[in-house]
Amino acid sequence: MSFGPPGTSLDPEQAENFEDMEKQFAVKAVQHMTTYWAILEKMRGSKLRLTRMDDEIYEHFRREFPEFDPRETINEDVMKSKQGKERWRNFMMAYEKKVDDYNFGTMLRANAKFEYGEKETIFAVRMQFYAIEITRNREGLNDWIFEREHPNEDMRQP
Repeated sequence: MSFGPPGTSLDPEQAENFEDMEKQFAVKAVQHMTTYWAILEKMRGSKLRLTRMDDEIYEHFRREFPEFDPRETINEDVMKSKQGKERWRNFMMAYEKKVDDYNFGTMLRANAKFEYGEKETIFAVRMQFYAIEITRNREGLNDWIFEREHPNEDMRQP
């Protein structure tokens, strides 16, 4: 089994490091997911800013992906197709030096109508998460999470 470039083999001394790195990634991805959900429970998504660049990310995303409908379930096959990967790579590279961990793996709900769950969650990179969740938040699609947690709150309040 090889985890390096073709023609190289896995150094048994390094095998544990790969396992540790995988576990650390999983922990960080789950922490990000649970933190984001907890924030949405405490604040309407439509009032939330995820980065200092939300406006730029939103406008850029809408320009590059005009067909994206944030109300619909994300088609993971299209997103991860050769053409989809190329479009996303071009989009993300604009943030390489602007957004920390822009290409770090994270979890993304396939549809804003559902909570994170085994069948409702896809693996994405941080800029995909930001672009899609900023769009969902701007369009009020995540407000239901706050409203469910605060049923007696005035709808006009943050």
